[in-house]
Parts: sequence; C-alpha cells; structure tokens
Amino acid sequence: MSKSSKLTGNLWLNIVLFGFMGQVAWAVENNFFNLFLFNEIGGTPEDISRMVTASSVVAVLTTLFMGSLSDKINKRKIFICGGYIVWGFTVMAFALISPENVAKVMGTTPVAAVSATVMLVIVMDCIMTFMGSTSNDAAFNAWITDITSTSNRAKTESVLAILPVVALVGVTAAFGSLSVKFGYPACFIGLGLIVTICGVIGIFSIKESRTGVKTTAGFVETMTYGFRPAVIKENKNLYLSLVCMGIFAIASQVFFPYLFIYVEHYIDMSTLQLTVPVIILAVAVFAACIATLVSFIILSDKKGKAPFLFPSAAFFAIGLVLVYFADRNIIYFALSALVALVGYGLLMIMLNAAIRDFTPEDKAGQLQGIRMIFSVLLPMTIGPAVAVKVTNAFATAQYTNEYGAAVNIPAPHIYLAAAAIGLTIFVPLVFLAKNLKKSSN
Repeated sequence: MSKSSKLTGNLWLNIVLFGFMGQVAWAVENNFFNLFLFNEIGGTPEDISRMVTASSVVAVLTTLFMGSLSDKINKRKIFICGGYIVWGFTVMAFALISPENVAKVMGTTPVAAVSATVMLVIVMDCIMTFMGSTSNDAAFNAWITDITSTSNRAKTESVLAILPVVALVGVTAAFGSLSVKFGYPACFIGLGLIVTICGVIGIFSIKESRTGVKTTAGFVETMTYGFRPAVIKENKNLYLSLVCMGIFAIASQVFFPYLFIYVEHYIDMSTLQLTVPVIILAVAVFAACIATLVSFIILSDKKGKAPFLFPSAAFFAIGLVLVYFADRNIIYFALSALVALVGYGLLMIMLNAAIRDFTPEDKAGQLQGIRMIFSVLLPMTIGPAVAVKVTNAFATAQYTNEYGAAVNIPAPHIYLAAAAIGLTIFVPLVFLAKNLKKSSN
C-alpha cells in the first residue's frame, strides 16, 4: 500500500472502527473486569494486581511474537480480522464465569469456590489478552505505522488518543447501566458479539498494508531485533521516547485499575447510579477535554510536539494532586480529573506520535513488543503493586463483599503516589524535547 499525506475515507473508517472497538474492549477489561472481580467474584486489590500483572506479561509476549510473525510473513490483515473475531468469543466466555457455576463443577459451595473462580478469571483474562494483543497491540498498531507518514501521524495519533477517552465514557455509561439492568453475563455476550462483528467487517474493508518483500531474517533473529545494543544505539530517540512512555504509563497504572472501585466505594457513589447534575457535569468535562485536546493538537501540528511535552506532563501531575485533595467530593473530583485527563490525553498523543516517528517502518511489527514492554509490562507490573502497598498503608475503610470477605478500599493516596512518579518524567523529557526539535528542523 502506497502512502500519501492524505488518508482516504476507507482508511479513516478502519482507523476509527478498529481503534474504537479495541479501546472499548480494553476499557472493559482494564476497568470493569477489575470491578467484576472485586464486586461479583470476591477478589481483593491484591487479586486485581495479580490479574493486571499476568495479563501485561501475556500482552508483551504476544505482541513481541505475533508482531514479529506479521513482519516475517508480511501480512497484517489476517491478524487484525481473525484476532478481533476470536477476541469477541473470549469476551463472551466471561458470561459463564461465576462462583456458583464453578461450585457446581467442583461440587462445593460458592463461598468455597471463590479462590478457584478468581484464578479462572485471571486465566481467562490472559487468554482474552492474547487475542486482543494479537489483533490490536501487534497487528493494528503496526498497520497504523504502515499506512501513516510523518505528515499525518500526529493527526492520526490525536484521533487514536481521543478514542480511549470516548470509549471510557461510553463504557462507563453503557456497560455500567446495562450490567445493572441485565447483569454482567448479558453485557459480556453483547460486547463480545460487537467485537467479533467488527472483525468480520474488516475482512471486507481492510486492505493489506504490507506489499514489500518478505524478510529473510530468521524468526528468532526477528523477535530479538529490538533487544540488540546496536539497534538501541542506532534508534536512541525511539528508546528515549519509550522511557518517557514507561514513566507516564507506570504513573497511570497506579490509579487506573482502581478508578471505578475508588469512585463507587471510596467516594461512596455508585458509578451506575448517577444523578442528573453529575451526568451533566460528566458530559461537560468530557466535552471540555475533547475541545482542549483538539486545540492543542492543531497547534502541535504547526509548532511541533516539543513545546507541548512539559505543559502536558505538568497538567497530568497537578491534576492527580488535585484529585487527592478532592477526597470524597464528586464535583471537585470531576473537575480535578479534567485537569489530569487533559494532560494525560495530550501527553499520550505526543509520546505515541514520537514513538511512531522514530520507529523504522520496515521493523514496525518487530518493535511493537518493545513498545509493549514500556507501555504495558513494566507499568502494569509496577503501578498496581505500588497502589496495593499505598492502599494497605493508608486505607481508612473496607468493603465486605457478598461472600463475607472484608477488603481494603483504595485510598486517595494512590493519586499522590501516581503524581510523584509522573513528575520524574521531566528528566527524560528534557532530552526528548531537544531531539524532537532537531528532527523537525
């Protein structure tokens, strides 16, 4: 597929369709799966940390292997479409998981089956992550690199960065309310069907982006490409961008896995029973975020990415500190989250665009696994572990689930810890901003 400075309507259709549905599925996994495990299964914050860590390891290994394989056989479409189709079925499988169903298989009581059910959820989450990472993290992300160029990459990244925000808001409203009305099983089946249908649509809408000559390198050589010292030295700007992404993502993972649990149980306001004023405020916050991000994106296309790195990081860290001081006030919490969300969204756009700019185009698939180490494995291993330690040290309340177990409710100190980690990004940002200015001249 040849590149041009202008993306066609068909390309935009697939960017938005697969980008949005991928983010919807990930939003459910990263937020409601945690809430599902905590509320419905009887899991603890430690169980959530274990699940997040396990899925991150699977995500990185899958992306490294499948991304390299897509480079090796010179194909993207089969991984995207086939992956989304099967991904949907793995989401639907969660409709069958409950302590009651596991108890029937084990011949015991639901209370006695909680531990086994928690383990089953974690294992199934890893299986689902394998399909999601194959189709989205490895193939779709490499496909994006294939079809874009430096002239349209920031614009594409801006759309891809807004999609998680749209997905999170949509998932919070739709999945949350529907799970109350119809139950989690119906929601898992509905979401899985939509993801599978998306993959079927792609069979007819996606055009193969890889038309070059297959690589002659061995598969092991292909998989280990990004770990070689010579490659790191040759692509130092790429790895510098990845370090910045790693710090940013670690800070984000300190609070994101526990966000819905925090809002529902600490603020003591169910995310599923929102009043009209709060809904209006949420819509206003969302609209303000989008408008602010679009404004910054337009300016960044004209002035480059470098000038926006430090303000974005500052907004992110300051917003998290404000969230900490908001405590149980939902209005202050929402307004503070707005500040953090603007910084989060813009910083994600700039860093992802920088990573794509510095990625050798003929090695896009092979390097997706390296990207996942910094954006998923390290953050999802370190971030939740920090949150657990902070919560255990500062928790002031507990939640007794329906199986009689008392577990700590995440403390607001997780946002302060996230801000402290986020501030360390300013060190590598100094060098990244300098190199971005050089590359744009």
